[in-house]
Amino acid sequence: MPSLKDLKNRIESVKSTRKITKAMQMVAAAKLRRAQDAAEMARPYAERFNHVMGKLAASVGDSESAPKLLRGSGSDDTHLLVVMTAERGLCGGFNSNIAKLARAEIERLKSRGKTVKIITVGKKGRDALKRDHRDLFIDHVDLTGVRNVSYADAQAIAENVLNRFEAGEFDVAKIFFSHFRNVVTQEPTIQQVIPADVQGDDSSEDAGAFYDFEPGEDEILRELLPRGVATAIFSGLLENGASEQGARMSAMDNATRNAGEMIDKLTIEYNRSRQAVITNELIEIISGAEAL
Repeated sequence: MPSLKDLKNRIESVKSTRKITKAMQMVAAAKLRRAQDAAEMARPYAERFNHVMGKLAASVGDSESAPKLLRGSGSDDTHLLVVMTAERGLCGGFNSNIAKLARAEIERLKSRGKTVKIITVGKKGRDALKRDHRDLFIDHVDLTGVRNVSYADAQAIAENVLNRFEAGEFDVAKIFFSHFRNVVTQEPTIQQVIPADVQGDDSSEDAGAFYDFEPGEDEILRELLPRGVATAIFSGLLENGASEQGARMSAMDNATRNAGEMIDKLTIEYNRSRQAVITNELIEIISGAEAL
């Protein structure tokens, strides 16, 4: 049975931990608002961009003049997986859920005889995958020093991927991130970026409209498709930013409540032990008085 001093020290330790988790929860709540606004503001642009790309892709079809980023390399033997996670932990299952989805995709592709290559963005994703798939890593992007993710950061990642595609290092590229739904729900997501998976939205108000593009569709697509890869990566990074803070806020809230419950239990145990010590001392005093 722990001594009174041990119990008191443990109570103080848990109280200190509760202060830390509460502070982290408040910081995450403050950051979440900005991250959520950034992610939500980027969605209409990304959706409209994909809509326009879908119209252009539908006009070009499967013609030989279509850009390589749209029609692909003609094979799907080698797949590049860009796994985007956080640089820090203490955010519940945010990082592990993305890594779990990536592992499932790796196993699925390997079972079909495909070659898999991995680029990790964020230290936690690399740490989660390196034990079983270290040999598949070809690059890592460190965003530790980046306070607020910008389009330039996504463009640098996109240029890395595009250069490797032009060099013939892979045939299909997919990005992995967590789509932000709300504070308690973040959905791990796979999105194919090469060849471009663009589809027009026929339900939109201009679905029946006729477009005449100038210059030609092929030329416009050659200009916009690389930007589409960067846009998809940027949207994924913004969604990750909101998801990370939402998951951290939820995890720290649970940790704070659990610490409070543990303090209550330890306090009860401390009081009972203290009462037992006092009772034993009284018994000894009474026994000694009676002996006289």
